[in-house]
Amino acid sequence: MFFESLDIVKRFGGVIALNGVSIKLAKGELVGLIGPNGSGKTTFINVVSGVYRPDSGRIYFLGNDITDMPVYKRCKLGISRTFQIPQPFNSMSVWDNVVVAGEFCGSLDERFAREVIKDLGLHSRIHDAADKLSLVEKRLLELARALVTKPKLLLVDEILAGLRESEVNNVTSLISKLNEEGVAVLWVEHRVHDLVKVVERLIVFNFGTVIADGTPEIVLKDRTVIDAYLGKIA
Repeated sequence: MFFESLDIVKRFGGVIALNGVSIKLAKGELVGLIGPNGSGKTTFINVVSGVYRPDSGRIYFLGNDITDMPVYKRCKLGISRTFQIPQPFNSMSVWDNVVVAGEFCGSLDERFAREVIKDLGLHSRIHDAADKLSLVEKRLLELARALVTKPKLLLVDEILAGLRESEVNNVTSLISKLNEEGVAVLWVEHRVHDLVKVVERLIVFNFGTVIADGTPEIVLKDRTVIDAYLGKIA
């Protein structure tokens, strides 16, 4: 099994953010994760990437039990992520931000790093401090830092928020290309109309549980999904 979470539970005080979440991903899959605000999507990304430890349940990746594994070891194993709210090192340049990410995972390839920065349209800002970037550019820097680690599983959290149509097309094309090259992607996104153009499968969370899992055509017609989420954003 490439990736599997089994009965993941995560609590914050009296709030149950994840309540028995079990998900399987195959190698090279491109999967969208959608649901209402507060449904547990980002919490799940944080658990998978190692930011949070689950209160119960197990996580497996490439045959390894990574439930208690620290972030940097998961990164070296091939799991990388973007953050919903960009978290660059603001005083450092775009280039240094990307270099640090690559070195953190022990996989820095400077030539590849420059290609990633160029593909994301950040080459002209390569020597600029991150705090000089626009919000959109900071989102693209988030993606660059994730991609430079050459992940096997890429966790994407709301990367399209605030992007113009041309930028959306550029980012979705880049992620689709990576997926075609064998990178599995679990993509949290509220821009469902853009997400369904590229993903082959949708998982839907509501109140910390999985309420649907299947092809976009089937999931988007599911009455439970419509009532819980789609009806509120239509």
